[in-house]
Amino acid sequence: MPSSMLRRFAPGLRLGGAPLVAALGAAALLGPLVPAAHADAPPVVNLATNPGFEIPTLPLADYGSIPGWNCAAGEAAESAAAPHGGSTALAVTPADADSLGQCTQTVSVRPGTTYRLTAWVRGSYVYLGATGTGHDVPPAWTATTGGDWQQLTTSFTTGAGVSSVQLYLHGWYGQGGYGADDVELDGPAPDPAWATWNVPTSDKVVFFTIDDGWYRTPEAAQFIADHHLPITAFPLPMPSGFQPDYFRQVTAVPGSSIQDHTVSHRDLTTLSPAEQQAEICSARDADQRLYGTTPTVFRPPYFAWNAATLQAAANCGMRTVLTATADFTSGASNVYHGGPLQPGDVVIMHFTDTLATDLQRALDAAQAAGLQPAGLVDYLH
Repeated sequence: MPSSMLRRFAPGLRLGGAPLVAALGAAALLGPLVPAAHADAPPVVNLATNPGFEIPTLPLADYGSIPGWNCAAGEAAESAAAPHGGSTALAVTPADADSLGQCTQTVSVRPGTTYRLTAWVRGSYVYLGATGTGHDVPPAWTATTGGDWQQLTTSFTTGAGVSSVQLYLHGWYGQGGYGADDVELDGPAPDPAWATWNVPTSDKVVFFTIDDGWYRTPEAAQFIADHHLPITAFPLPMPSGFQPDYFRQVTAVPGSSIQDHTVSHRDLTTLSPAEQQAEICSARDADQRLYGTTPTVFRPPYFAWNAATLQAAANCGMRTVLTATADFTSGASNVYHGGPLQPGDVVIMHFTDTLATDLQRALDAAQAAGLQPAGLVDYLH
């Protein structure tokens, strides 16, 4: 359901100077939003993130040099010099003769399904392949493209328990740089993520979630530790990179976790499906690098999402797109369905300078309703 249909909830609420898109209201009226089932033969689509290397790099250090791709620092860039298609292509210059100049990305797939992987490349000894498929898959490669673009092609069938694979491009030792463009991983997409504002349960529990990460106060961290609160944090990659130990500290209580909140905190409904996927997948990759865990829950900025968001989130391995039923940020005590907190409610707060007192107020409200904070992922997945 597009977020534009859901804006009647909490229309005046604003966070960080931007309107809060209240896509959260539908779950209370309609029940949890479950994606429609695929047809017997789902369509073949290109699942690669930023396949044409056309998405501009934002001025954020933790976005990475190429949105959606993970390349060695300083080795990869988007180049407008004679791309195969579009306006730019990938240009990789290995740092030294001991580097392959590898670029990778993780993509969610369906188990027991055949996929075709292709890319146009230029250079000497350029390789294209996939790992984690459940089977040994030889890469496609070329000794030289003679200065022109050449298409590499390979395919694989995922194993019975495989839900994601890693695509890779790389050159060879001492062979110089290479270019790549128009990558395609063709096959059926995973089912769209499930969107909800709460966690359906009759247990007397509530879930505390905290977004962004720009203010990291020791008082909030101490309150979480003293009260043994399970917290689900949705930090952005940039503040995560500034102080990752802080986010490890506030999610140290069992049941806590760190989940996905995009790279740039833009309203996703203003972006193309390809840009949405790059935002979500790149934030997932930053979380993996910093914390060694893989998010499965996605919190859309401003609670703004549409059908493309649900598919982009699924392509990045997210199983749930989560908004919230209550906001206790910066002195607020807003429960969107009215009345006291209820079992399964999700409370949003933010890493602000008032977080310690916000947590106290949220905890008081939960206890007044006979509820206790619980671990979100333990109940969702």
